[in-house]
Amino acid sequence: MHPRNRHLNGYDFTLLCKDTPVLSQFITQSPTGSETLDFSDAMAVKTLNQALLKSYYKIDFWDLPDNYLCPPVPGRVDYIHHLADLLASDNQGKIPTGKQVKVLDIGTGANLIYPLIGQHEYGWHFTGSDIDALSVKIAKQIAQFNRLKISVKQQDNSNKMFTGVITDKDVFHLTLCNPPFHANEQQAQTGSQRKWKNLNKIPKKELNFGGRENELWCEGGEREFISKMITESQEFSEQCIWFTSLVSKSETLPQLKKQLASLDVKDVKTIKMAQGQKISRFIAWSYFDQADREAILNQLV
Repeated sequence: MHPRNRHLNGYDFTLLCKDTPVLSQFITQSPTGSETLDFSDAMAVKTLNQALLKSYYKIDFWDLPDNYLCPPVPGRVDYIHHLADLLASDNQGKIPTGKQVKVLDIGTGANLIYPLIGQHEYGWHFTGSDIDALSVKIAKQIAQFNRLKISVKQQDNSNKMFTGVITDKDVFHLTLCNPPFHANEQQAQTGSQRKWKNLNKIPKKELNFGGRENELWCEGGEREFISKMITESQEFSEQCIWFTSLVSKSETLPQLKKQLASLDVKDVKTIKMAQGQKISRFIAWSYFDQADREAILNQLV
C-alpha cells in the first residue's frame, strides 16, 4: 500500500469496535488466532466500511441500499494518495491541499467514497457525477448529513462522462474514475464466483459486495469505457490538468496508450499500486506540458 495509507498495517479492530460497537458482532478468529472479518458477509463488509470512515475520516453517517457497490476502503485510499503524488510531481514535490484544488469523480456512486476520503486527507473540493439518479440522491444525503461541501451532479447521457457535468467556467486539477470493467453481466457473475472461491465460500446468487449494472459492467468493458473517456477528454483539454482512470487489466493499457499517442497529449503516465497480492494501476494523461502544469499549480500558493 501507499506509505501514507492509514490502513497500511491492517485493521485496528480494538479502535474500530470502540468507535462503532456493532462491528464487534462480525469479528471472528482466523486459524492463526488473530481477529478478522467474514468478508463474504455483505453486512459485515458494510459495517467495516462504516467503522473505517468514522474512525479515520470523521464520517459519522454512511449507508447504502442493498445491492449497491460497497467498495473496499484501503484500495480507494491508495488511489487518492497516488493522485496527490501526481500533483506533487508538478509542484516541486509538495502536495497541493485545500479547497482551491478541484477534483472531479466520474461515477462517484451512492458510496461517494473518493470525495469523502480525499476531502478529509487533503481538503480538496470534490464534484461527483453519476448516471444513476438514486446514487446521486444518496451521495448528496451522505454529504449533507456529514456537513461536507461536495457537489454531486446527475449525468443524463450514458454515452458521456464530462459533457453535462463540466461547465464552461469549471477548471479541474484532477479527474478520477473507477470504471465498470466487465463487458456484460456474465463476466461480472464469473468475477463474483471467483471471489467466492478465493474466500472458500459457497457462491451466492447476488454479486459479491454488491454492485448494480452501471457500476460493474458496460458494453465493451473498461477498455471501451476509458477509450470513450479519452476521446471526450479532447473537448475539455484546457479545463482539466490531469485526466485519470483506474485500469484493472494490464492488457487494456497498450490500446489506450496507442490512442493517446494519436492525440495532442503532452504527457501520459501509468501509476502502479499494490494492496497485498493484488496489483492495480491507473493511467493519467494531460494536454498541458509540465511547465504549464507547474505554472497553474503555482497559482494555488
